[in-house]
Amino acid sequence: MLLFFTLGLLVHFVFFASIFDIYFTSPLVHGMTPQFTPLPPPARRLVLFVADGLRADSLYELDENGNSRAPFIRSIIMHEGSWGISHTRVPTESRPGHVAMIAGFYEDVSAVAKGWKENPVEFDSLFNESKYTWSWGSPDILPMFAKGASGDHVYTYSYDAEREDFGADDATKLDTWVFDKVKDFFHAARNNQSLFSKVNEEKVVFFLHLLGLDTNGHAHRPSSREYKDNIKIVDDRVKEIVSMFQHFYGNDGKTAFIFTSDHGMTDWGSHGAGHPSETLTPLVTWGAGIKYPQKVSADIAPLMASLIGVPFPLNSVGILPVEYLNNTDLFKAESMFTNAVQILEQFKVKMTQKKEATLPFLFTPFKLLSDSKQVDILRKARLYIKQGKFDEAVSLCTELIHLALKGLSYYHTYDRFFLGISVAIGFVGWTSYVSLLIIKSHSNLTRSISKEVKVAIGIQSPRNYYVYCLLPVPIWYAVLKEFQVIQDLVASLLTFPLSHFVGHLLICTLGIEVLVLSFFYRYMLTAGLVIFAGWPFLTQLWTRAKVTSLSWTFFSLLLAVFPLMPVVGRKPDLSLVMSAGLLVLLLSLFVITSLIKRKNSFIKEELLVHLLQMLSTVLSMYVVYSTHNSLLKKQGLPLMNQVVSWAILASSLVVPLLSSPVLFQRLVSILLSLMSTYLLLSTGFLHSLIIFILNIA
Repeated sequence: MLLFFTLGLLVHFVFFASIFDIYFTSPLVHGMTPQFTPLPPPARRLVLFVADGLRADSLYELDENGNSRAPFIRSIIMHEGSWGISHTRVPTESRPGHVAMIAGFYEDVSAVAKGWKENPVEFDSLFNESKYTWSWGSPDILPMFAKGASGDHVYTYSYDAEREDFGADDATKLDTWVFDKVKDFFHAARNNQSLFSKVNEEKVVFFLHLLGLDTNGHAHRPSSREYKDNIKIVDDRVKEIVSMFQHFYGNDGKTAFIFTSDHGMTDWGSHGAGHPSETLTPLVTWGAGIKYPQKVSADIAPLMASLIGVPFPLNSVGILPVEYLNNTDLFKAESMFTNAVQILEQFKVKMTQKKEATLPFLFTPFKLLSDSKQVDILRKARLYIKQGKFDEAVSLCTELIHLALKGLSYYHTYDRFFLGISVAIGFVGWTSYVSLLIIKSHSNLTRSISKEVKVAIGIQSPRNYYVYCLLPVPIWYAVLKEFQVIQDLVASLLTFPLSHFVGHLLICTLGIEVLVLSFFYRYMLTAGLVIFAGWPFLTQLWTRAKVTSLSWTFFSLLLAVFPLMPVVGRKPDLSLVMSAGLLVLLLSLFVITSLIKRKNSFIKEELLVHLLQMLSTVLSMYVVYSTHNSLLKKQGLPLMNQVVSWAILASSLVVPLLSSPVLFQRLVSILLSLMSTYLLLSTGFLHSLIIFILNIA
């Protein structure tokens, strides 16, 4: 049994790991040559403002009095620069958003295992390609670009992580800290000859990361006065910084400015998913090299690289928005040509890597972009530029970029279908094997015991692909060793009436279909629960246990209401949470009283475990109430509440193991432990209470 349990853990670990190897492998390749436009850039320096968590509608819309919340940014939109909506991708988190803007590619999903704070795979960025970069802001964002930079030319200035308190009194201090430090920096530069020389170099970047809006949005929601006032403060201080830059550099007209956001935020103050309020962010650009007012879309990384004349980030897959550029047609064509070559380099490296890792007779190249077609497109594009046919050159380069991006996607997912089939075959085999063992052990179909089958996995290669491909072989061998059980099972099924067999098959199929559809349509859960409610009346249970049947029906219908409610409550309702906790305590007392009456089945140690779990429920109620009041008073999250919450979470995993192994008592103990955790996570609805009551019933 121990061997089988260990084997099961190993097999399920392999299945779990396959998800990441098949669907979430790193898109990055290395070994490309830096590419840059050979013509002089329009700007010597770039200033990047990123207002973390700023929604596009919050910036662009007018307030209730018909005035703009950001009058300076609006004046830029109307008179000086280009603007539009930038679209982020899921997950709409700060790190992936900044990587997309500054490095030009969508984040490696394995970064989630490090809290979106570390670099699981090294990558190139605009900061790395710059002559110097100075950055101010959050310690969660700035270090990842400094760590990946070659040399010592990316400088970061961060406040303490303790300042990032979502319940703090005034989160705008995070932004004012950044603006004040930038002013101090340039004041110091006037008195420091070495620093003064550096900031007057070309190809330099100044990055201001503004976390106040994100913090206020989480704490108070985007519709709050705190969030909207923060927009006004950011706008005023951006105006001040822009004026300072112009004065410091003598209005030389060589500074490009970009104001944008990494992600938006839902109405209830969260982000990470794909709702438009989370993915739509503002983009405003002005200054050197930027066209006058127009509304277009843009990939930010190649735009910034083109403006200051640094090589495009090696891993960037963005397309240069030539519509933004206020420069000659020759510069636009050369820049697009460079962009095309830079992305084509990634395609070539990716193809070479995949070709070397695949047997020659099994390798299928990307047919839409053969070697000859690459050479032909590049030759024609260069000829168009020489002939002054710049529009044709830009169009041809854009076509090459799209083909190269399709090719990158093709090679990135090259093994996905084959590996998916291998894992699916292995999973079906393992499920079949476990089912056969259960049938053999808990039915009278057969009592013949086959020889013990040892499923061993020999791995000579370090590559996980061999595991996924070879795993189905020993698993299905083990299934075939249980041929006698399979034969008896088939014979038993053939004795069932055909109508019963088809009926059970249809019910199972319907249940699976409801579960699948519920991922897309939540109300399908309601339909499934309504069907569950009628189950006692379709069986003999109604005649044998009427009270239990009525309880089952009542609570099933009650639970069916909740999938029809909003996914996340707009406003917290503490009274519902407290009511849920009190009802749980009453139910716990009722259960304990019932068990005490059965003196033979309930001892003092078990009573102590249940009382401890009730105390955990009381502490959960106190933490929710205390935290809610503390946040309302803008006093932050109390340290003691954090300690108690983590202690409750840890104990909820262990305490049920100390309860009686009797089925009903163990289930009650598990439910009480879960309820403490549910209460800590609840702000309104009584989902956890209804689940508890339904299980008790």
